[in-house]
Formats: sequence, C-alpha cells, structure tokens
Amino acid sequence: MAERPQERERDRERERDRPLPRIRLDQPRIRRSRLLPEYDPEAFGRMSERIARFLGTGRFIVWMTVIIIAWVVWNVSAPESLRFDTYPFIFLTLMLSLQASYAAPLILLAQNRQDDRDRVNLEQDRKQNERSIADTEYLTREIAALRMGLGEVATRDWIRSELQDLVKELEERGQERDLFPPDGERRSDVPDR
Repeated sequence: MAERPQERERDRERERDRPLPRIRLDQPRIRRSRLLPEYDPEAFGRMSERIARFLGTGRFIVWMTVIIIAWVVWNVSAPESLRFDTYPFIFLTLMLSLQASYAAPLILLAQNRQDDRDRVNLEQDRKQNERSIADTEYLTREIAALRMGLGEVATRDWIRSELQDLVKELEERGQERDLFPPDGERRSDVPDR
C-alpha cells in the first residue's frame, strides 16, 4: 500500500506545525557532529611550550650545528651524483627559514601563556598580601586593646607592693595592739577546742 502524495504532504505539514521541544538550560546541549576535527587549545599550547623550551637549550643548538655541518660537508665532498644541494645551499636556506618561521610563533605563544600564568600568580600574590596586611592590622588592634586592658588590671608586681605595704601597716598597728607577737608566742583570737 503506497501512501498517497496528499497524505505525505499532510504529514510534512503536521511535522512543521508541531512545536519544537523546549530547551532546558540546566542540562548540557547534545553534541552535534562536526565536519572539522576538534583540538584542545591547551594541548596545543603545552606542545608549543615544550618546543619553545627545547629551542632554547644547548642541545638544540648542538644538534642544529651538527646537522648543518653534515649537510655542508656532504654537499661539498660527496660525489656529484649524490649531492642534493649544491654550493649556494638554497635548500638548506629554505629549511632554516621554514624552521625559523615555525619557531617564532611557537615561542611567542609560549611567552603569552607564561605571561598569563605570571599575571594570575601576581594577582594571587596581591590578594594574599592584602589578606596578610588585614590580618596584621587586626592583630595590632587586638594587641593594643590587650595593652589598654592590662593597664587597668592589677599586675603581680603591683599586688606584691600593695601586700608589702599592707603588711608594714599591719605590723605598725600590731605593735600598737600586739597583734603580731614574736615567734615564740602564738595567740589566737579563737579558743582551741
């Protein structure tokens, strides 16, 4: 049973008129397939930093020197039929230019990433310094408050001097009333039981 063209047309219209499903913002979107390959920019940045680090080492310079010397020696001393780059060494110049044209942007990319890291570290250091300054100011205020409070509290030396003054005063009064008899005589206000 073949569908009629009118029924197919009606079905298409129904599909068009049907409301689209609601998109929920609290759920991730369904990933669509892409024609172009995806790449991780962080992975590319890490790779460029590794290359830039290698280009700045003595090992790279030694290898580059060895390759250039071998290239020149081969193309000068090898038989004519085995030479692939004759005296002006145009192919060597092309290879070095190609290497430099790739090295420069990779080095710049690595420097930009390092600048970004330095900027983040600087911001974190600044915030840490602000917190340290705030903590120091708080502790300074607390110590000042404690010192002010201690100014009103009796210290050990002050209590000792006051007690010594009271003992002297009591001794003077005691001699008058004989409250403190010599060590041999001990009298008590309370009778023994």
